[in-house]
Amino acid sequence: MLSNMATSLIVNKHITTTTAKAKVLRRYVEPLITRAKQNSTHNRRIVFSMLRSKEAVDQLFGNVAEKIAARPGGYTRIVKMGFRPGDAADMALIELVDFSLLNGVESTATAAADTAPKRRTRRGSSKSGAGNKTAGSDTKQTEKKPAAKISNAPKIRQRKTGGA
Repeated sequence: MLSNMATSLIVNKHITTTTAKAKVLRRYVEPLITRAKQNSTHNRRIVFSMLRSKEAVDQLFGNVAEKIAARPGGYTRIVKMGFRPGDAADMALIELVDFSLLNGVESTATAAADTAPKRRTRRGSSKSGAGNKTAGSDTKQTEKKPAAKISNAPKIRQRKTGGA
């Protein structure tokens, strides 16, 4: 089971599973990723003996190894997502840190905010300096609205706490 989950994690860069399985999977995958830093026949054979997937080994030693070359450890991240509807099992998203969904959402949201047209107001601009301000007047700062949510982002749910 761990071999299949590790293969899916390497190929897809993230998977959703129970929190307990995600914690065990982290201990299984991290040494494999560490071995991928040194591209040798010996390391490829050891990783292949644990994964049994040529596609996963190729991606691990190619695409993934390039991104994690300078990272000393901590290649995976576990994000708790809430409870599974059927049996209320605690669910989590485990992902490779350098291929993070969370980082992608933030960079896309800031890019969308930068390209949005600026809001025009009737008040004078505050860019001209402090000489235009009077002692008794307060100027309001306009705040930017956050960009719309992207559908690819994982759904993070709050835990329900029992009332006492």
